Amino acid sequence: MKIYTRTGDKGETGLFGGGRVSKDHPRVVAYGCTDELNSVLGIARSINDDPDLETTLERLQTELFHLGAELAAAAGHETSLPDSARLAKGSEKWMEDGIDEAFEAMPPMRFFVLPGGTPVAAHLHLARTVCRRAERAVLTLSAAEPVAPHLILYLNRMSDFLFALARLANHQAGVEEEQWRVR
Repeated sequence: MKIYTRTGDKGETGLFGGGRVSKDHPRVVAYGCTDELNSVLGIARSINDDPDLETTLERLQTELFHLGAELAAAAGHETSLPDSARLAKGSEKWMEDGIDEAFEAMPPMRFFVLPGGTPVAAHLHLARTVCRRAERAVLTLSAAEPVAPHLILYLNRMSDFLFALARLANHQAGVEEEQWRVR
């Protein structure tokens, strides 16, 4: 299989279920942002040595592929995807549980923190910001075309989860969070 098809050489791409759109179409931007987020998570995985975090990040990457598949489907064709390729409704629940567990394991947060710390935590903070951009891109798409509400909810919860994971990675490594100070 060749990686290049030449079908996109004029700035268009195909959607699942048919149809072609410009590569700067809000749908393409939205699933492109989720792809970028998935890549940042891949970097975090590549430098991580915590088996529990590895399992968590692998699950996030897999679920992001499901979310991206739904976004890559032409409007009205999302239901044509097999269930195994779609993000299940309620997929955010496990992240909520993870946020609660992470915050219970750390001292209470009493100030804004500057992103950084360990390389893993810094990359998780980067992933959080890319996740927020993906969420904004999906919201932009939803203003023009129907988007399943659970996709937006998932990205919103995921950014919170990534924040909690970044803080936890620093906490477990004994790295003190740097406080944002107004000068």
